Amino acid sequence: MPETLFTAATTAPARRRRGGRGRRRRGGRGSRGRRALRVLSSLLIVLGVVALADVGVTLVWQEPFSALYAQLQQDHLRGALHELERAAPDLGEQERLERLADEHRRVAYLAGQLARRATVGSAVGSIRIPRIGADFVLVYGTGTEELEQGPGIYTQSTYPGTRFPGLGATTAIAGHRTTFLEPFRHIDQLRHGDRIYVDMPYAHFVYTVLGHRSVPPTDVQAAIRAAGYSRLVLSACTPLFSAAERLLVFARLTKTVPVGAALGAPNLTRRSPPPQLRAPLPRLQA
Repeated sequence: MPETLFTAATTAPARRRRGGRGRRRRGGRGSRGRRALRVLSSLLIVLGVVALADVGVTLVWQEPFSALYAQLQQDHLRGALHELERAAPDLGEQERLERLADEHRRVAYLAGQLARRATVGSAVGSIRIPRIGADFVLVYGTGTEELEQGPGIYTQSTYPGTRFPGLGATTAIAGHRTTFLEPFRHIDQLRHGDRIYVDMPYAHFVYTVLGHRSVPPTDVQAAIRAAGYSRLVLSACTPLFSAAERLLVFARLTKTVPVGAALGAPNLTRRSPPPQLRAPLPRLQA
């Protein structure tokens, strides 16, 4: 048999075998690629389900991660507020208070002192709104970090004309509606005659709701302008999940109950509010 035929006969199958091995290697790479694609697809599906679940929880209840952070902040602020309430006036303040015979003047004096000492982000009081089941510590300031901790009182330096309760002007408080415990989520449900309680270290204040309206976010004056009487304005973005407008709730001061040093007796610690001011909060309906 010619050598050329022998060579051809023996080498041809070898080429076929090599070609077969090459196809198997190419097939292996393709299988790994398909497996990676399936893993990636599964991961994206899981992430999508988690995202949808988070949206669903946010719509039905509240955003869980920001709520946990805000709750931790509220717990810390409540402890700081308790210390603030227990703090006695210094010697100079006591001497000044002894010269003020009228309780309302002492309330105003202590309100001014707290406003001067308060730092942005610090606890300064608390707000309770029985109609919507809200009960939160108030922080000083309305910046991003402050409102992540809880409802914030407008600062006089940023919003001239606003004051702490007890100073005979407008007190404005802002809060979130959809994240960070959403303290003001349901303020649109407040109606004429509803009560809002603001507890400060020097007095308890009862405000009666007059009504609410929406304004453009640029209309700051609607929230802070003088009204000719002591009032409270709650502010929050509206509609839900949008910052297109600001929802303002207006309330008029109808009762002031001095506590602690505002009562005039020396070395008095903060007294508990009257029973009618500490009515249990109603449960929110689903």
